[in-house]
Amino acid sequence: MTRTAFFISDGTGITAESLGRSLLAQFENVEIRMVTKPYIDSVEKAENLVEVINGTAVHDGEKPIIIDTIVDTRIRDVIRQAEGFKVDIFSTFLEPLEQELSTRSSYSVGRTHAIGTDEVYMDRIHSVHFALDNDDGARTHQYDKADVILVGVSRCGKTPTSLYLALQFGIRAANYPLTEDDLDEDGTLKLPKALAPHRHKLFGLTIDPRRLAAIRHERRPNSRYSSMDQCMQEVEQAESLYRQLHVPCIDTTRFSVEEISTRMIAEMGLTRRFSPR
Repeated sequence: MTRTAFFISDGTGITAESLGRSLLAQFENVEIRMVTKPYIDSVEKAENLVEVINGTAVHDGEKPIIIDTIVDTRIRDVIRQAEGFKVDIFSTFLEPLEQELSTRSSYSVGRTHAIGTDEVYMDRIHSVHFALDNDDGARTHQYDKADVILVGVSRCGKTPTSLYLALQFGIRAANYPLTEDDLDEDGTLKLPKALAPHRHKLFGLTIDPRRLAAIRHERRPNSRYSSMDQCMQEVEQAESLYRQLHVPCIDTTRFSVEEISTRMIAEMGLTRRFSPR
């Protein structure tokens, strides 16, 4: 079975899409074609979109699913005319909240993803800059300012996780790659000198060697770097170091960057400087 889902918003569409994807992910036996329509902020745009939705209903032979976060009641009234199964997030949740709080909602477009206070915005910018400046061991003299230092072999997910932590939570994350340069004479991976004073900030990432080889093959095909033997050796050495030093770690193979980040925050007891957008 294939169905089309429209995520509609008069803002960025991030909220509608995030909630919609979370809900629809529960239906594994249904193939969903997802379409995001942001900035539907006029009656004319809404009317044009209704025509698209109705055309999709005819083409699919099934009603599209409509998940919207439209604030303007005039636009919502237009969307309601579409031939689809509608999940109106605001009317579903805001109206009961208004009753409980005994006050009316402001019904303001873009409140969730607005910049907010200058302090929060600047925290976000500084955290992202910190992640970029301290990516891949580029700089180590700022580690005293880091909230967490991600360590792991090349291409195990350190950079995207660091940036996500910065952008979503304002956490200042550095990351350091474990390489052959960190091997002892006997071939044992040792803790790099730059990390030694900051052991309490370390969090390890590991990954299935087969997945790692596939990722590296896209970057450097048929190289020693992407060979299965090399990937297995590096992962084994990294995991051995984590066990030896009691560094908390997570296997990134089957986790999204969102899951990796939230699990890390919980395990390390990191403080979020602001809530995710």
